[in-house]
Amino acid sequence: MALAIFDLDNTLINGDSDHSWGEFLLARKLVDEQAYRRQNDQFYQDYQSASLDIDAYLRFALQPLTQYSPSDLAQLHKDFMREYIEPIMLPKAKQLLTEHRERGDYLLIITATNGFITRPIAAHLEVDEILATDPELKNGRYTGGYLGTPCFGAGKVTNLKLWLDKHNQDLDGSYFYSDSINDLPLLEQVPHPVAVNPDARLAAVARERNWPILDLHEQP
Repeated sequence: MALAIFDLDNTLINGDSDHSWGEFLLARKLVDEQAYRRQNDQFYQDYQSASLDIDAYLRFALQPLTQYSPSDLAQLHKDFMREYIEPIMLPKAKQLLTEHRERGDYLLIITATNGFITRPIAAHLEVDEILATDPELKNGRYTGGYLGTPCFGAGKVTNLKLWLDKHNQDLDGSYFYSDSINDLPLLEQVPHPVAVNPDARLAAVARERNWPILDLHEQP
């Protein structure tokens, strides 16, 4: 069984689910509009420029989860999926997942975006498993902290290696699809790295190393 590993944001969906969740909170007036929008946009720009302080960002992104009960958050996420995520699903990405599934590959999403946001998206995409940055829960409530190593940059390699050891798997024949230069550490670990609608820096690396470049924005 080979692994087919996928980044999520701007790879399997046409947008960033973390930033979109912030926009959803703003639209619902659940956070301070000016201060939150300014910080949310700045962190997104830092991510795009590969200068993100992941710990600072996670403290910012996870704090709103502490304000609501699990049942309230579940309903908010259902609305978020319907209003923000389903419209940016990519038919060609679903086709790619189907192709790997039919080949018998194990479908794994690995994403820096926290598991509260991304696990329902992974379920919607019918992948086998997701590795995400997991928010901390105590007594059924989110604390604003997170567990383990953030699943970002080299942290994706760390978390994947832990998963491989736990499941007695390896990377033989594996693929990793990503759009971002932030994922270069993991792209360099797999035998089949694929740049998907890559940012400028990743596109340059992909061309230099003769990696495939895939456009999932096209209609299948």
